[in-house]
Amino acid sequence: MSDLILFWHRRDLRIADNTGLTKGRELSRQVVGLFCLDPYILEGNDIAPVRVTYMMGCLQALQAEYQKARSQLLILQGNPVKVIPQLAIALNAKAVFWNWDVEPYAQKRDRIVAESLQAQGIQILAQNWDQLLHSPDEIFTGTKQPYTVYSPFWKNWSGKPKANPVEKLENIVGLTDAQQKITTENGAIALPTAKNLGFIWDGELIIEPGETAAREQLENFCNTSINEYQEQRNFPNIEGTSKLSAALKFGVIGIRTVWQATLKALENSRSDETQASIRTYQQELAWREFYQHVMYHYPELAEGAYRDTFKNFPWENNTEHFQAWCEGRTGYPIVDAAMRQLNQTGWMHNRCRMIVASFLTKDLIINPQWGELYFMQNLIDGDLSANNGGWQWSASSGMDPKPLRIFNPASQAKKFDSEAEYIRQWVTELRSLDTQYLVTGKISPLERHATGYPEPIVDHNQQQKRFKQIYKQQKET
Repeated sequence: MSDLILFWHRRDLRIADNTGLTKGRELSRQVVGLFCLDPYILEGNDIAPVRVTYMMGCLQALQAEYQKARSQLLILQGNPVKVIPQLAIALNAKAVFWNWDVEPYAQKRDRIVAESLQAQGIQILAQNWDQLLHSPDEIFTGTKQPYTVYSPFWKNWSGKPKANPVEKLENIVGLTDAQQKITTENGAIALPTAKNLGFIWDGELIIEPGETAAREQLENFCNTSINEYQEQRNFPNIEGTSKLSAALKFGVIGIRTVWQATLKALENSRSDETQASIRTYQQELAWREFYQHVMYHYPELAEGAYRDTFKNFPWENNTEHFQAWCEGRTGYPIVDAAMRQLNQTGWMHNRCRMIVASFLTKDLIINPQWGELYFMQNLIDGDLSANNGGWQWSASSGMDPKPLRIFNPASQAKKFDSEAEYIRQWVTELRSLDTQYLVTGKISPLERHATGYPEPIVDHNQQQKRFKQIYKQQKET
């Protein structure tokens, strides 16, 4: 058996602050990266071209990092249950390491791969919760149950010490010429582009792919916006968020690195206001982790509602209304601005995600799973746990203790886009109208006709009452 360690990358497309990769290096100097293009994922109906484009760019950057470290990142294409053990056996690898994942498919896949490798006498290490600051088995209630409410989760989670980032992978060697030949004979391919895989995204990306770009984004955020994050994060026309969600989804930057940067920002803060803003951002990181813990302990959430009231809810599911929502043609400017931002950039401001999700579920009375899927088909940062958690929160079908929450589009626009700057940016046909009309949505039929902007497809006040009636009836049955 050789000294070769194969490290299987999935949601950790970096060589710095990677716990599993570091442990592989402790076992051997010969560490080679591996990534598998899984057809189950790439051929699913929830894949966004923008997300694949970003991922492939991150893989290209990761290959360059391995080359600098004098090793390689191998690319396989096929069912990982088959192709990974096949390659490891052919290379006579000493071990295959990887970091764990919370998603149901990943856990099932990993168990099968582990069993196949162990049956061949190949060592595995898949016990690193690299994408989390605390593992799902570490944060429990006093009765040893998983948390289903965020506030007590945050209190427990925030009180625990956090690990420091681990060192960057260095001083390694890659494959020998003979091993390189074996990889080619056993399915290793050149890294394709997203277009090679059939995913076309010609727009710009909100963040450049790769570890270097993610670190620069984090540094810029911590030097500027994080100090006013508590206030500015809610205003979609302001660059007030970190925009690191895609980098965190793919693990292009380590969560320990991000957390350490927030601690440094706290040390450098000079006012109570900036400290409060930094802590608010830390709470957002904890929300991300809460949703991942929840998905791990309650994998059934991926298939539907948590609350019984919504498990057989009589959604009306008007397909014409859904299409209008997807296209940003609902007649509600703030909703349409957000959907157009998503369609044109592959990203949407978080405040707007809540607005459009509430509108779909509470105004249009459409199953939140329709919106959840559409988001996954279009978001650069589409992540099962975060996306599912957000949609269940907005639909009132999840674990949030508040039973019913309905956003009024006009009230949201007035509060968070009072000058209609965000609306004007994305609903360009309305740019010349007075701000009060854009914020309230009270645009005259004449102006709608002149601009080509549609009439509201539903009346918010009427739909709010209707939804409450359906909800009450459902609770009583």
